[in-house]
Amino acid sequence: MDRLLVGRWIRARRRAAGLTLDDLSERCGVAPSRLSLFENGRREPRLSQLQAIADGLGASLQDMLADEAPDERTALEVELERLQSAPLYAELDLPVVPASRTLPQDALEALVGLHRELRRRAAQAIATPEEARRANTALRLRSRERDNHIPEIEAAAAELLRVVGHERGALTHHTVSLMAKHLGFSIIHVNDLPHSTRSVTDLENMRIYLPPASIPGGHGLRALALQAMAHRVLGHREPKDYAEFLEQRLEINYFAASCLLPEAASVAFLAAAKQRRDLAVEDFRDAFGVTHEAAALRMTNLATKHLDLPLHFLRVGDDGAIYKAYENDDLPLPTDVSGSVEGQLVHPSWAARAAFRRTNRTTEFHQITDTPAGSYWCSVQTGTSASEEFSITVGVRFADSKWFRGRETTQRADARTAGDANEDAELQRRWRGKAWPSAKLHAHILSPLPTGTFPGVDDAEVARFLTAHAGG
Repeated sequence: MDRLLVGRWIRARRRAAGLTLDDLSERCGVAPSRLSLFENGRREPRLSQLQAIADGLGASLQDMLADEAPDERTALEVELERLQSAPLYAELDLPVVPASRTLPQDALEALVGLHRELRRRAAQAIATPEEARRANTALRLRSRERDNHIPEIEAAAAELLRVVGHERGALTHHTVSLMAKHLGFSIIHVNDLPHSTRSVTDLENMRIYLPPASIPGGHGLRALALQAMAHRVLGHREPKDYAEFLEQRLEINYFAASCLLPEAASVAFLAAAKQRRDLAVEDFRDAFGVTHEAAALRMTNLATKHLDLPLHFLRVGDDGAIYKAYENDDLPLPTDVSGSVEGQLVHPSWAARAAFRRTNRTTEFHQITDTPAGSYWCSVQTGTSASEEFSITVGVRFADSKWFRGRETTQRADARTAGDANEDAELQRRWRGKAWPSAKLHAHILSPLPTGTFPGVDDAEVARFLTAHAGG
């Protein structure tokens, strides 16, 4: 029961009937003072009292429990009361303006408008770096609790794939366009996407704008289109905070992966490879025509749930800093005081960094690494982005390496100690106060933080883009 709305409905119907509080009291047997508290939303009536009041007003109980205000003026009054009772306004330590009938309409509208803008601006300040890192950590821990598997998204993707008749193999651009059409969207490739976006969805004209289809690495356009569709399939609304933004981003990435590498076909492929003791990310990648990173991440969704294989995934920059990480095999990831792993440096001996020291990087690199938590086998593939090199790692506890290609590797590293920690400490003491290095900013950590309805997106630029294309 929304006591504020219920109270407003009682008041509106009482006044419409031309009754005073005393008149209504005589009809329903509830004291006038109690009725006043109900109307002002200060008390919540019991159902028996509400039924008596409804009878006294010649209304039904259902009428009194309506989820909308009886008129526009009342809706504004209710909104003002709620906004003034919210923590955001309370923190300002300003007086509360009663939302009474004596408050002029223009003053009421102005106050509500100011509160809405205050709330909007507060929502735009989505997250400080510390809040973002804590949100990332919470999301990673929730993913670990469910073995990085989300059945409801798997089901949603499977249903859409069923509609277009796709079961296995590489998902074509044509099939993706059919999926969009089924959802009511058309896909349009443009050269002038806002620089802060990867895609833009016009919900008014049901268009998904993507970069040109001829761009290098155009395979990623399938994922961009699927991610845009995912917001509609999964019923997303504008995120209310940074944590919800991250959750939605994880879900749309998961949905795209579930379409590009369907669960049933992927599990069948991986299970057969496990039976042959020949699991390999590169084979999984090639079978479905996706990137190495996409295949590695998808393996984390399915391996524990369907193959009984706990594992870990890492994307690490050439400086050793973690971009993304997931583990449910107890790999001791480096963390800061908040529990965040993003930006932390992995041990120099880990395969994720050792792979950069190879001359031939065309094939996967395999290594056994001894850590304080036990020994792990890892498969690593390096790649290059527009700004730097990176490595993609999928690994398991050594006992589970028997299911993977490359298990016979003789490459082994010891990461159980800090290595040359004593020597490093001496060198640090030697140079303390005698050098001033300029730190390299890990842009991937801070890039989503600028303000906006959607973090990192220039709202004005998007609005100009949509206006320019609306008539096309």
